[in-house]
Amino acid sequence: MGYEQTKASIKSSFKQTGLDYIDLYLIHAPYGGTAARNGTWLALVEAKRAGLIRSIGVSNYGVHHLDELESYIKELEGQYGKGQGGELSVGQWEVHPWLTRPDIVEWCQKRGVVIEAYCPLGFVPLPKSVTHSRIEENANVYDFGLTAEDMKSLHTMEYSPCSWDPTTSND
Repeated sequence: MGYEQTKASIKSSFKQTGLDYIDLYLIHAPYGGTAARNGTWLALVEAKRAGLIRSIGVSNYGVHHLDELESYIKELEGQYGKGQGGELSVGQWEVHPWLTRPDIVEWCQKRGVVIEAYCPLGFVPLPKSVTHSRIEENANVYDFGLTAEDMKSLHTMEYSPCSWDPTTSND
């Protein structure tokens, strides 16, 4: 998106929702090149400093994009001071037994980044519905547990994304 477009998008989000703040703002995909990704990040960091956004996250970033972002955060800290480059709180990816993304999972776990999965099993789920009864059903999914053996059996090491996979983009 870039800096100016992201600032406009943030402003539009508040206008459309009427909210005072947003809990989590995600960058949807890593497309646009390094300058656009850095500009987008900076606009979100500024919005967080202003109290408009509580947490910043990315969606569909590959490890090379995450490494690039981590370097940019350090660069911003060099300019503005420690802790002023922003914090990556959440990452959202397609993660399931047929697309386990061990490289991304390891990167996030080492840095305390929460993994939110679409198509999930074993990560923070992203339940979606507009039907009230289904929303209630989605909230009642925590009445069971998976053993370590169950989790191990889910690691197929297969690479089968459901659709597009921008984590592989070299843009």
